[in-house]
Amino acid sequence: MEATGKRGLELARIAEKVSKELNVCIAVAPIVTDLRLVSENVEIPVLAQSADPVNPGAHTGHVTLEAIKECGAVGIILNHSEKPLRINDIAWIVEKAKSLNMYVLTCAPTPETSLSVASLNPDAVAVEPPELIGTGRAVSKEKPDVIVKTVELIKKHVPEVHVICGAGIEAREDVVKAIELGTEGVLVASAIVKARDWYGKIRELAEGLLK
Repeated sequence: MEATGKRGLELARIAEKVSKELNVCIAVAPIVTDLRLVSENVEIPVLAQSADPVNPGAHTGHVTLEAIKECGAVGIILNHSEKPLRINDIAWIVEKAKSLNMYVLTCAPTPETSLSVASLNPDAVAVEPPELIGTGRAVSKEKPDVIVKTVELIKKHVPEVHVICGAGIEAREDVVKAIELGTEGVLVASAIVKARDWYGKIRELAEGLLK
């Protein structure tokens, strides 16, 4: 319960504060039950953490894109290593999300799978080696070749898709290095949620985008 409910909203408001102070784009991805709460109280982009490949109807327990959008979220994250999806399900969700004018960020563990999901035309791909997620060992330092190859493959074959990276991003220098390697941003969770000073940590990481 580190960042849900009222604390999740507090974190989103802090992210919004930093976004305005530094004039950088920061999006937040709260748990699905907090989507409406957060969306109605901040102006920065709010993304859902995943979605199910189903249309509205008799699908008890599933979360539809329509429900996510109705809650105020502007987009979704797909295929995080903790919530993997089959490639055909990713394709279905991306196409449906686009029809609803929703932003789509798709995660992938390797350069090759990053290219595969990029070919489905999401707005962006986040390459995240799963073995580094939550470790504090940044992909931009531990496996820079993964980032470089991902950027090269996607820019060559699907140049309209943006590339960011995640996994182990912990400090400002991790973000700076990621940008130097060719990405356009970072995906961060545990480094912020577990920080004692949310404002300080978010600002530190966001400042890395400016260098």
